[in-house]
Amino acid sequence: MALRNRIDLNSDVGESFGIYKLGLDEEVIPLISSANIGCGFHAGDPAVMRRTVSLANRYGVALGAHPGFPDRVGFGRRSMDATLEEIRDDVAYQVGALQAFAGLQGKRLQHVKPHGALYNMAAQNLVVSDAVAKVIAGIDRELILVALAGPNKSELKAIGRRHSIRIAFEFFADRAYNPDGSLVSRREAGAVLHNSEVVAKRVIQMVTEGLVIAKDGSEIPLEADTICVHGDNPEAVALVREVRETLIGSGIEVVPMGTFL
Repeated sequence: MALRNRIDLNSDVGESFGIYKLGLDEEVIPLISSANIGCGFHAGDPAVMRRTVSLANRYGVALGAHPGFPDRVGFGRRSMDATLEEIRDDVAYQVGALQAFAGLQGKRLQHVKPHGALYNMAAQNLVVSDAVAKVIAGIDRELILVALAGPNKSELKAIGRRHSIRIAFEFFADRAYNPDGSLVSRREAGAVLHNSEVVAKRVIQMVTEGLVIAKDGSEIPLEADTICVHGDNPEAVALVREVRETLIGSGIEVVPMGTFL
């Protein structure tokens, strides 16, 4: 028996740049319910943003900004010694840019999901989470902040209440977890999962039992509103399709997070 009958399925997309193509957006986007679109700092560019917004709109996929650190070489996955003011400015700049492209196509953004090192920093440092939440609330209180469904869940809920915004808690279908609920570093072997059957089984266990198996075999209590499969995973299409079909086959509707939060 599922703990819930609706859940969001998201992926990080729009991360190509100029003549360089990354990810399988044309195949992944039709299978998800929410798109986290690169905003030009870690990846993406204005033309890619416009095209990705258009592609998501074509399939009725909700739009989300995916702001990261200004680090193209490191794909936004390297931590930066940025001040809170710099983080707030960077997030505002990127969300505003994607918001403009969405508006030009008659749409609004549904959510904001920080990318890479910024996401991990916010998960570990509640001061950073609060700074990001404050910016989002100042731009549009209807925006949902996506955050890791990890050890700081109750504190993140309090930050959401303080700034009057909704928080969507996220489970990473294709990432391994540490026993404390944090993500295994990508620098470690086995941090990214590639077997679609294994990934789908993990998703169903999380949705139906509220737990995930950590890297050491221990059980972690975990409940989430949205499930992520990374668009730059070489097996992204197979993973997303397997997860989607398994969820629907189990009687769980895949819908944008904004429809139930």
